[in-house]
Amino acid sequence: MNSRIGILALQGAFASHANCVTELGHSAREVRTPADLSGLDGLIMPGGESSTMSQLLESSGLFEPIRDAIADGLATFGTCAGMILLAHEIVDGRSDQCCFDSIEITVRRNAFGRQIDSFEADIDTVIGDFHGIFIRAPRIESVSEKVEVLGTYGGEPVLVRQGNVLASSFHPELTGDARLHEYFINSVVTTKET
Repeated sequence: MNSRIGILALQGAFASHANCVTELGHSAREVRTPADLSGLDGLIMPGGESSTMSQLLESSGLFEPIRDAIADGLATFGTCAGMILLAHEIVDGRSDQCCFDSIEITVRRNAFGRQIDSFEADIDTVIGDFHGIFIRAPRIESVSEKVEVLGTYGGEPVLVRQGNVLASSFHPELTGDARLHEYFINSVVTTKET
């Protein structure tokens, strides 16, 4: 089945996510306005700068429609900054930074280090070993019992799921390996549809 996946296209590596989706034979639509959310089976929120993305979500009028769509069951995958925006709590976010409170995790921005500290590492995940790219990556500081840990690095959770929401600390779209996007579409999007 061809799924219609929206890619939040306000900032960040949204084009790389769209490439992964289309490589898997699904439709990708850039989401910049509330009207772009219509008819989607899933939504990907890319990396970028989370406080800037928060401001852009507000100024574009997208914040409330996305929050409501996720609450209504829209399958959503947040990577890096996207994960921060989906979190229940941001430890060191700006005072005016909003988050969707869609997955019960607490995150700390840039906790794996600044841009100069970016790194690549193999991650043990539910789909097997996956080569992760960590760029100013957030750290998951706590997860509730409702959250399933699907991937770890150094014993720490870096890939998590709660219901219709999947989130990663790293950038799977930059690896040339679309398996996590495939997992999202096959396991999160199709679960919502059945």
